Amino acid sequence: MDFAGHSLPVRTVAESQSEMTELILPNDTNTLGNLLGGRLTYFIDLVGAMAAYRHARTHVVTASMDHIDFIAPVHVGDLLILKSSVNRAFNTSMEVGVKVWVENTIAGTHRHVASAYLTFVAVDSQGRRVPVPQLRPESEDEKRHFEDAGRRREQRQRELEHKRVSKPAETTMAGLVHPGRS
Repeated sequence: MDFAGHSLPVRTVAESQSEMTELILPNDTNTLGNLLGGRLTYFIDLVGAMAAYRHARTHVVTASMDHIDFIAPVHVGDLLILKSSVNRAFNTSMEVGVKVWVENTIAGTHRHVASAYLTFVAVDSQGRRVPVPQLRPESEDEKRHFEDAGRRREQRQRELEHKRVSKPAETTMAGLVHPGRS
């Protein structure tokens, strides 16, 4: 049931899967000709948002990017392929997994270069949280991703609680301590 007491549909992983392809140009790279990490993060956020938007069918905002692995460099002229899907839907949030490959168009090969997990929150046009449809994993891989997402969420919640409880007093530039200020 959603916040208003109405039942939401259940969606499959396939209904939200998204793919994006980018040709890496000099403007995307550092002085060594490698894709900038921030630019890759931008692409990951975009393709992740596409999957979240398709699942929620409403506005979504990025709440966090928990984990990103830069496995191998990406160079000028590489064809970057990013694929995303919703791993699990909670009440108003969704975990989205993103995998990134580089395609060698001449050899017809793909090389895995990055992976990330992001959390998106569904919101209405005023920015208020809204419920999202639940996710029905079908394949064994989808079921494993679903369970793993639940464990990652529990870990994130433990970390947030730990930060809240153990938050030290804030020190200003002048060296003054302001307890409880954030």
